[in-house]
Amino acid sequence: MELSLPDLALDPERTARLRHGAVVARVPRALLRVSGPGAVACLQGLVTIDVDKPGDDSVGWGALLTHKGMIETDLWVLRRGGGFTLVLPEAGAPAARAIFARSLPPRLAKVEDLTADSATLLLLGGNARQVLTASGLTGDQRPGHLASTLTPQGEILIARPPHDLPFGALLVGAGTAIEEAERRLLAAGATAGGAAEAEAARILAGWPALGAEIDDRTLPQEVRFDELGGVSYTKGCYLGQETVARLHFRGHPNRELRGLLWADADPLADRAIVGADREAGTVRSTLTLDGRRIGLAPIRREVATGDEVMAGGRPATVVPLPVAADLLGG
Repeated sequence: MELSLPDLALDPERTARLRHGAVVARVPRALLRVSGPGAVACLQGLVTIDVDKPGDDSVGWGALLTHKGMIETDLWVLRRGGGFTLVLPEAGAPAARAIFARSLPPRLAKVEDLTADSATLLLLGGNARQVLTASGLTGDQRPGHLASTLTPQGEILIARPPHDLPFGALLVGAGTAIEEAERRLLAAGATAGGAAEAEAARILAGWPALGAEIDDRTLPQEVRFDELGGVSYTKGCYLGQETVARLHFRGHPNRELRGLLWADADPLADRAIVGADREAGTVRSTLTLDGRRIGLAPIRREVATGDEVMAGGRPATVVPLPVAADLLGG
């Protein structure tokens, strides 16, 4: 997998909107629908999270794995009426389709690709929940819950993540329905954003992304899936579960996703991280706010939080995730 390594910078106005306001951002995502009499049981045996116990109208984030436990793609799982809408990175869609093609018995579960006729909208920012309420799109905003609203353009699914970050709500529906949702959110006080704001929110929250922190050799525990509720150790078997469970119960990952904080935003010479007298990792994503650069990187566990390292040829400090606002002056 070719890595995409974002180097982002937000100006003070956009930073303030992301921290204290509400920002709507259209993002390209693949959408798949899994339905049928055996949809719950079949998906339960494929993804890393428990999709059965939470029941209808639940929202979860997990992954599809190879049989060796490596991440093929992360994905959001929205359950309603015994079926599932899966929201995943476009780069992860081919692997997901291939897994479903060989693993789902057609008489029990079928897969529909909704990507071409649907759109996805993220509501970001510290004021996202208040703006969502003011828009009238939904009154139910329980974390980890899926709600919906009907518009003349069609149904809109509105998902609140189990954690408040990296977004306040995920909205999925037909393209014209999402246009209506965006109009109502903007009228309620949100501002228009885009991929840069969505990526900035992700980096600040310390969430891994396929093609950046996640490559074809990444295990879930190496990129915070445990901390973010992306793995179940109680639901039973699923594709790749043996490796994941063995690492959890009998060992530890050799590297862990950490934050990096540089004192300034001077250019990096490369991506290498050197710490504990050895090569310790590679800088994956970076974001410049308030004249300082932060980054994400899977770093060898010998390097502790608080350690000073050379990252990209410049001194940096290893910091916990999510990156605390007071470290950035916000």
